[in-house]
Amino acid sequence: MLGNLDNEVIFKKAFTNKFVLQCLVKDIFGIDFEPNRIETEKRFNPKIAHIDLKYDIFAESDEQRIIVEIQKVDYDYNFDRFLLYHNMAIAEQQRTSQQYKAEKLVLTIVFFTAKYYKIFERSGKTIEHDILISNSNLFTLGGEEIDVFGHKLIFLNYHYIKNSTPQGYRDWLQLVKESIMNPSKPNLNMSNQGVKKVSELIDYENLSPEELTESKNRHAAETIKERDAQKILNKTALNLLKLGVSDEVVSQGTGLSLDEIQELRNEIRKL
Repeated sequence: MLGNLDNEVIFKKAFTNKFVLQCLVKDIFGIDFEPNRIETEKRFNPKIAHIDLKYDIFAESDEQRIIVEIQKVDYDYNFDRFLLYHNMAIAEQQRTSQQYKAEKLVLTIVFFTAKYYKIFERSGKTIEHDILISNSNLFTLGGEEIDVFGHKLIFLNYHYIKNSTPQGYRDWLQLVKESIMNPSKPNLNMSNQGVKKVSELIDYENLSPEELTESKNRHAAETIKERDAQKILNKTALNLLKLGVSDEVVSQGTGLSLDEIQELRNEIRKL
């Protein structure tokens, strides 16, 4: 029985393991990573631009900074938030006007466990993809990439795994999915040694009493937070439906599925 990787305690136990982190970085970015230190709840001191950033998992080698984050609740500012996290990990290295160059390559991985990416303020649409990559390199008008900076920010969402999803990405997406959706009988690629190690680390039999207690407490708090967020969405959708807004527009505005909206319409009819 696996612990759920959308639980903060379980997630950090898995990805603060040096071997696991090395395997993840190799599969996602194709590079070798030898961290000098791995931290959780990482903050920069002094703050950058008066912003108190806090990273789930922050690891550094002599040449690279690796950031691994998990987002459990779907907000419309997800992209902006993690772009800020990523850029600040670059900017933190540029403390003086005499040194603009970031000496360390910054690579950020964000696991989304909610179904949709929301971008209300720009197009009102949801983005439904397994892998999204923000690449800071330069490109010519002809599409040629010039490797000047190399920093990358990658968003992963297991809800959209496809046949074409590359195997390295697929293994980790499937790991997150199975730990949440099918923890008792997970279907994992155990030939991937990093995935195999995670499955051992987060097996309930290998969790300490303290980890079990803390994970349950965190899970209860997260459940309440997600429930409250869902209530707000439902209330907003109900108000829009009562005003005569179409199901499609309500879906675009709230991120709720058409089936969920139909259930809300049924509630209105019962009133």
